[in-house]
Amino acid sequence: MPAFSTLRTAFGAARAVPFARAVGSSRSFSSVGMAAARGTNWTAIAAGAAASSAVLFGLAMKTRDAPTYAKCDALAKTPAPAEAADPRPFGKKMFDCQVLSGNANIPLAEAIADALQTKLGRLKLSRFADGEVSLQILESIRGKDVYIIQPTSPPVNEHLMELLLMISTCRRSSSKKITAVIPYYGYARQDRKLSSRVPISAADVARLIETMGVDRVVAVDLHCGQIQGFFGPKVPVDNLEAQVIGLDHFAKKGLHKPIIISPDAGGVYRARKFQEGLIQQGIEDVGIAMLIKQRAGPNKIDRMDLVGSVEGSDVIIVDDMIDTAGTLVEAARELRRHGA
Repeated sequence: MPAFSTLRTAFGAARAVPFARAVGSSRSFSSVGMAAARGTNWTAIAAGAAASSAVLFGLAMKTRDAPTYAKCDALAKTPAPAEAADPRPFGKKMFDCQVLSGNANIPLAEAIADALQTKLGRLKLSRFADGEVSLQILESIRGKDVYIIQPTSPPVNEHLMELLLMISTCRRSSSKKITAVIPYYGYARQDRKLSSRVPISAADVARLIETMGVDRVVAVDLHCGQIQGFFGPKVPVDNLEAQVIGLDHFAKKGLHKPIIISPDAGGVYRARKFQEGLIQQGIEDVGIAMLIKQRAGPNKIDRMDLVGSVEGSDVIIVDDMIDTAGTLVEAARELRRHGA
């Protein structure tokens, strides 16, 4: 008799549209009533869905079933279990990504992959007998975002060709997106015509990389900012600045009347950014000066003149690349002669 009474109350409540609207839709109320007719455990229903819990509250009040109401109320007030912290925060983000590397700087690529909590993709990179590059990617990259870490450091031509072939291989393998991470951008010095009948090699390299099918380029401290414009609008370029790493170091040195030195006219913008960074670190009266150099040929400095005063000051020379270090050595001598 109690079961029949509960069944009759459940179906009666399902037909009571005004009351159903107060606790939920009539359809949900009716489905719970049918569940009650089949003898379903009300506590399980209440834990399964918030809507069913609300219906059970109304039904319990209708039947004046105090124990059932108490159980439903307790379940409704039970907080959801806290999600455990993901020990691999990049795990889900890197699921559809692949990190590849050529021979230019494998330790750097491994460190980046480790920071991203993933592994380098497997590939076979070797040379034919005549010196040609042989490349094969040993795992599927179809539909994946591929990041190729390959600076074009010496030997520049070898590593540049590896980069071009890796981009082309990824494009022909149906990768979704290809990002070339180039910490050192080769041929960056030749960014404009300084005399007749010379190439603008930085632009030519950009055209080669873009033609292979790259989607994005990430570089670090490009020799000159206009290299970003050598790529078309469909290939955005991110020029990351590494100087922020040195700001904390020099901010703790207790420098006396610090002056930031640009070793050539093209690096004034870089030196000014470093100056602004030190000022933001709380160092006041940071000056800036510039050296104007005249070259007799590649890696040969004919003359260097200082623009500004460095007497009695600590100086910091900010440059983007060191090849033979001839510029830095001559700059240091010139600054010493002026009292730095």
